[in-house]
Amino acid sequence: MTVLFLGIFAVSLVVSFAATRQVRDIASRRGWVSLPKDGRHVHESALPRLGGAAIFLAFSLSLVLWLGLALLYPRLLEGLAPTTLLRIYVPACLIFCLGIYDDLHGAGPYLKFSVQAIAATMLFLGGMRILDLPVLFGSHTFPWFVGLPLTVLWVVAITNAFNLIDGLDGLAAGSALFSTVVVFVVALVNHSWLGSLMSVALAGAILGFLRFNFNPATIFLGDSGSLFIGFLLSALALAGAQKAPTFVAVAIPVVSFGLPILETALSILRRLISGRPIFTADREHIHHKLLQLGLSHRQVVIVLYAVSALFAMLSLFLLWPTGSTLGLVLAVVGTGVWLGVQHLNYLEFGELRRVAQRTIEQRQIVINNLSVRRAVEELKVAADFDQVRSILLAAFDSNDFDGFELQVKSLPEDQVGFGEVYKPFQWSKFPHIVSISSLPSWKLTLDLMTTANRRRGSLVVYRVYSQRDLQLDVNLVTSAFPTALADALDRVLTAPEVLETEPQHDVQYLAANL
Repeated sequence: MTVLFLGIFAVSLVVSFAATRQVRDIASRRGWVSLPKDGRHVHESALPRLGGAAIFLAFSLSLVLWLGLALLYPRLLEGLAPTTLLRIYVPACLIFCLGIYDDLHGAGPYLKFSVQAIAATMLFLGGMRILDLPVLFGSHTFPWFVGLPLTVLWVVAITNAFNLIDGLDGLAAGSALFSTVVVFVVALVNHSWLGSLMSVALAGAILGFLRFNFNPATIFLGDSGSLFIGFLLSALALAGAQKAPTFVAVAIPVVSFGLPILETALSILRRLISGRPIFTADREHIHHKLLQLGLSHRQVVIVLYAVSALFAMLSLFLLWPTGSTLGLVLAVVGTGVWLGVQHLNYLEFGELRRVAQRTIEQRQIVINNLSVRRAVEELKVAADFDQVRSILLAAFDSNDFDGFELQVKSLPEDQVGFGEVYKPFQWSKFPHIVSISSLPSWKLTLDLMTTANRRRGSLVVYRVYSQRDLQLDVNLVTSAFPTALADALDRVLTAPEVLETEPQHDVQYLAANL
């Protein structure tokens, strides 16, 4: 069997190498090329994108060679089931045709998903299906109406996951090669000879293609390649699951396909958080983020190869699952993903962190909001100017602003006399600072308009620049509060026997409240 595997791998490698060169030349002559557009593509010149045709041809000829030899040497069929091969190969051909159509004419997402769902259903009917999820539901076996959608979801997700990471020269093919090696090893351990044979044929086809696809690439994988490879790997994982222990069947494929699964999950989450359609293309994939960090094209691919190799190695640890092994693998994967995502600086996840931090600080936000609400109610019954100032001092001393400046506008009916100008009243939380405006800060100016539409000046609130978020609902400060303050000023300044025409000096109020 070892000689057979080596022979199939060698044939697939040689055929893929030769076919890729021919496909590249034919596609270039006929204009079947990928043009850089939309600002999303990294390449700068038009390149043929039908590399999947060479991989499909090499894979198919390798299997034909095996079947031909099996006619001469029936021993080659021992432990192998050609009918099972057809149950995988036929829907894989359907996916390949979908990819060719997409490469040449372009296919919408709904057409892609529909064809992929049909191919996944064919796998399900052929016996490649998800029967249970022991990690979540124990040993309970699913009925067909639960297993079918789960199988379709798995196949569609993995098929498109490899398509998503196909953004740099050699990235998708190289990542798939590591995953294919894992599928081959798992199939060998579980004595799934057909799975081993198909995965070794696929590995040879991918490796032969990589010679022309690694940076600087002369041909692209295209959807014909990425969809075909992703579908085959998802199908082989399902086929191997029929002979593997339930835990191994679920955990190993998930971990070994770690990079494309991570990319898919991040893309969906980012677009949901930002309110964009899930199928929208962008330049925020993992490889784009690494390019933005200053790595070269080739360095990014090598880094992601290393990530794929790490996922592959960790998945192989699960061939001998124990409590400590599972814990170690989950810890390493979880920590690595968390640290990696943090360094990619996704704006969407930064916003989630901010929301989470704000939730933790919600108690202080409630306290600050109540200080403003309380001030609004007290201003409605303030009897004199001193009370208005005291209410302002109490409100801002306990909220998240660092200072304020009240500028009162005089009106003819004020008791202090027409033409009198009120001096600004300032307050700051910082000792020995007469004017908060002298510090680097941002300010918010609130025009004080009464309910009778009379302008009573303005209130300028300040906050020194800080990394800490403002723990206050600004809407409270900008809605009812300015009107309540304007009404209070209008009432006390037009009432008889106002206490004084000029407030005390700013520094006196400052010192009294520090």
